[in-house]
Order: sequence, then C-alpha cells, then structure tokens
Amino acid sequence: MHPMLVFSATQAGAQPTLVQVVLLALLQGVTELFPVSSLGHTVIIPGLFGQSNLLQSETFLPLVVTLHLGTSIALLTFFWRDWVALLRGGVRVLKAGRFDRDVDPDGMGRQLALVVVGTVPAGILGLTLQKPLESLFSQPILASAFLVANGAVLLTAERLWQNRRKNALRTAVRPRIPSGVPPEDFPTLPRAKAALLAEKVGVDMDHMTFTQAALVGVAQSLALLPGISRSGSSMVGGMLSGLSHEAAARFSFLLATPIILAAGVLEVPKLLDAPHKTLLLSMGGGVLAGIAAYLSVRFLMRYFETRRLDVFAYYCVIAGLLAFAFFALKALNVI
Repeated sequence: MHPMLVFSATQAGAQPTLVQVVLLALLQGVTELFPVSSLGHTVIIPGLFGQSNLLQSETFLPLVVTLHLGTSIALLTFFWRDWVALLRGGVRVLKAGRFDRDVDPDGMGRQLALVVVGTVPAGILGLTLQKPLESLFSQPILASAFLVANGAVLLTAERLWQNRRKNALRTAVRPRIPSGVPPEDFPTLPRAKAALLAEKVGVDMDHMTFTQAALVGVAQSLALLPGISRSGSSMVGGMLSGLSHEAAARFSFLLATPIILAAGVLEVPKLLDAPHKTLLLSMGGGVLAGIAAYLSVRFLMRYFETRRLDVFAYYCVIAGLLAFAFFALKALNVI
C-alpha cells in the first residue's frame, strides 16, 4: 500500500483505521524507547501525509496513550526481576524507616526511592499543564522544531560526556604523582586497561544521589513537548548529572513505567465512549506496540553498554529539519 493511502480514510472526527493503528503501534513501540521522540513522530507523520485530522480526533490522544501502555507492559516484562527486587527493598526500607545497608543490603529500596523522586516532576507538570500541552499535538511544525532541538541536546550531551571520558582516560594513563614520590615508583595503567576504565566513566544507580534523581526527573519533563524524547531527555539528564551511559539508560527505562501507567489511568477511560471497533483496534495496537517495545529495550540495553547517542542525535536533527521545511513551505502554499 502506498504511504499516502495510510491516512486517507480519516476525516474530521472519524475513527482510526486498522492500517493506521498498526503503523502507529509499530512507530510507538520502536521510537518510544529510542531517544528520538515517539510522540513527535506520531504527530509529524500524519501531518506529512496530509491527514492532520487524525490528530484532531477525540480518540487520538487516548489511542496514543493505549499504545504507550503496551510499551509500559513491555518494560515491566523486561525489568520484572528489577521491579520485584525494588518493591521488596522498598518494603524493607519502609518497615525500618531508614536506608542503612543492614536493612537494604543490595540498595534496591533506595533505588526505588530514587525512581519515585525522579517521577514526581513530570507527574506534577503533566497534570498542571495537560490542557495547554494537548493543543501542541495538532501542530506538526512545532513537533518538527522540537525534534531538531532534541537532536541538538543529545549531541551536546554526548560531546560533554566524551570530553569527560577523555579526561578520565588521560588521568588513568598519566595520574597525578603525589609530591615526593619518584615517578618510577608510582604505578601506571597500560593504555588499553585505562581505556576500559574510562569507558565506565560515571556512577551507577548504587551511587546515585536524590538530587541527581530529581534533576533527571526535571529533564524528563521536557518530553511533555511533542518532539522531545522522554528516554533521550532523561538519559541526558542522567549523564549530565554524573551517571554512566548504561546507568542513565536503566534509570530512564525504570522511570518510564510509572509515568506511562499514570497517563493511561487518566486517558484510556476516554476510549470507553468510542465505538467498539476503535476500542478493539486500540487494544490490539497496544499489544503490537508492546512487542515492538520489548525488542527495542532488549537491543538498547546492550547498545548503551558500549555505544553513543550521536547516531540518534543526527537522525533527529536531519529528520526534524526536513519535516520543518516541508510544513513551512506548505504553510506558505509553496507546495
């Protein structure tokens, strides 16, 4: 089927079709966890195909949230062992009223508290700014601009992290020799081993502070804007606050679950008034989005052990600029 036909059946107020839901589900499942903004793509692509009416449908936002719920279930499935350990640790800490290692030896109770702290900023802003932000969902040109900004932020954060890594490598290879110690008596690391240590620059969640968690939560709040990636903004917030790539990714994915579930509680009930067919399509789309999301998070957790954000940053900048140019020319009636 030609892409232009995908959204051609949608009129103002009409319900989404099977093909639309399938494509939106795959789009959501893949892009939600990649730092490229699933919501931005969900707003931009219908606009590119001349079907902005889909964005204005009363069931569009609840449909998108249902697809997000599929993503959250995928995250719960992938991290179920983590969540069981977090909840057990949380119960122990609540009973004892403290975070001591004798009460919480593996630190899971404290990590659960970090997730709670990181969730609060986006939750408060999401509730207070819900109505103003909903108006942005029907403006793909703004989503395109935010997508460019998302790429620029990812690229800047990666550059800062790489500079920190280079400094760590330089220090590991040529550490500062204490005064009075002959250089030949001071042990140094082979460059290969030092490089491995430098790759792990940044702390893990065991050494994360509550201030860092709050900063990541504030950064995650930027994803309320279509075009700004939730996973990308929270990862950048984590990296800039001192977390390693892998720790920032894990914390970002853990933060996603309560945020998405809370959004579902607020929005999915609106689908109950929709036609029976739309409700079934939304549920099927949620399942499909969940499958795609599970495969995505499985890939990304391995990817961020050794890889960088650059490729996602360049994609966001290029795709966002092209989409912005298209919508600008369209607004000027050039195309």
